[in-house]
Amino acid sequence: MDVKLPNLGEGADSGTIVSILVKEGEEITQGQNLIELENGKAVVAVPSPVGGKVGNVLVKVGDKISVGNVIVVLEGAVGTASKLSEPSVAPVKASRVPGIERTEQVAAGEAEQKSLAEPALKDSPFPPPASPTVRKIARDLGIDLRRIKGSEHGGRIVLDDVRSYIDRLQKLGSTSTKASAKPAETSVAAVVSIDFSKWGTVTRQPMTSLRKTISRRMVESWTTIPHVTQFDEADISGLMELRKKHKAAYEAAGASLTVTVFVLRALLDTLKQHPIFNASIDESKNEVVLKDYFHFGIAVDTEAGLIVPVIRDVDKKSMAQLARELSNIAVKTRDRKVGLEDLVGGSFTISNQGGIGGAHFTPIVNKPEVAILGLGRGVLKAAVKNGKIEPATMLPLCLSYDHRLIDGGSAARFIKDLLTALENFNEENLKL
Repeated sequence: MDVKLPNLGEGADSGTIVSILVKEGEEITQGQNLIELENGKAVVAVPSPVGGKVGNVLVKVGDKISVGNVIVVLEGAVGTASKLSEPSVAPVKASRVPGIERTEQVAAGEAEQKSLAEPALKDSPFPPPASPTVRKIARDLGIDLRRIKGSEHGGRIVLDDVRSYIDRLQKLGSTSTKASAKPAETSVAAVVSIDFSKWGTVTRQPMTSLRKTISRRMVESWTTIPHVTQFDEADISGLMELRKKHKAAYEAAGASLTVTVFVLRALLDTLKQHPIFNASIDESKNEVVLKDYFHFGIAVDTEAGLIVPVIRDVDKKSMAQLARELSNIAVKTRDRKVGLEDLVGGSFTISNQGGIGGAHFTPIVNKPEVAILGLGRGVLKAAVKNGKIEPATMLPLCLSYDHRLIDGGSAARFIKDLLTALENFNEENLKL
């Protein structure tokens, strides 16, 4: 049987092969991993739905493949291939907040344009699955089958899919006049190819799939979110004394008591006081989604680029549990062992440059979240306390937020309460 790339989850319909885990002639079992596929910011192992003998491996490292492309051909397949279920989307309890200025009529028009827009070409070296008859019809009509989503098993394109595609193009053509009459909200400069070798020797290397994903998401966040960054410094001298006092006990329990662990706890208490910072904007419905969960994204600096895994249910874990999970997820991320499920669902993000040595900076909000906290390196400075100049360890704080939802006054109050939580840290939270 032909073993094809299945749908691995939302947004995981294609990727680049980074390793092949089987070879021709090898006997494999059901569930044994065939390849490792880099998709966005994760490396995903693709298991075999059945057991058998590998007859042919039809892909190689570096190939870009999409759902439905054949990976290997198995001889004497044993077992039952189960279809991966599509991820379910639970209904979200949301509250409508006035002030997001966009009319229902305009939103509906934009939604219609988006639904009718011609899909992008699928980036794959393999032609989409379709019968010779369908391929001939597409050739005669000048239609690129890579733009059509197949409705049959494995993404196979049938005649009804071609008809639906033509109908969509006709509807798009009928709405193009209205769309062209609207003034463009944003303008994007045309991409220009520059011959840098005219001025000296250069070396070119392709952008990795991860770097392209980071680039696309950063541009999207920066161009669609009006950013404002609030700066301050927290006196963590007392916090550092608490860390020194409890560090050995935590190490004995297999946990590393870092400043980030303290920040996780202080941030949790602050977000409970300011739930709007733990929210998102549902742009399709013009609603604000206030979240009852606390899943914190932790920006991790890796050799391949910035990856943001998520620590879930921070409010339900002790500081020792958070310390262990923080260490484990950092190692797992740097080893590129995080799965797609580890990278989604965050409600707030922390970016800590303190270990590298940075001070204040302007972190970019991790859309669809509405705020992100940047941490710099704690530095010993001269501070005025009770009218006297004393040494104090000052921690740079950088809060970037979405100004569509959060105003400067709210941000100032948030930072003030976060400073209080850090500078007057409750030692009871440190009990093992």
